[in-house]
Amino acid sequence: MTMDFFFPEDQLARAVPAETKISTLVAETYPDGRRVRVNIEVTPFQKRPYIEVVLSDKDQNEIASASIVEPLSWKLEFTMHLRGAVNNPYTLNARLYYPDGPAQEPIFYSFDVEPPQPQAEG
Repeated sequence: MTMDFFFPEDQLARAVPAETKISTLVAETYPDGRRVRVNIEVTPFQKRPYIEVVLSDKDQNEIASASIVEPLSWKLEFTMHLRGAVNNPYTLNARLYYPDGPAQEPIFYSFDVEPPQPQAEG
């Protein structure tokens, strides 16, 4: 017996693996300048994909990474933490794939991070 994790009444058209792709990739820095909120939207899918996300600085040094294995939802939001000094611009690279194929080409999102502001004593 298989269980469908989707609600049957949602009436969404779900893509087969070959047509499943990342439709939106956006990063927004938190006011502290040390964290980045990442939003990813994937086409609704029949089979849950894998997603690899890498955050790099201007020198192509990996700052943070995340592996998302078989997400339940096609709308994902999570926080990545920046390590070290601010080294703009940053690039967010996300790749959607299936372990037994197919794989999509990575997509990129570039952005700048404002350095953390000193806290006023009061």
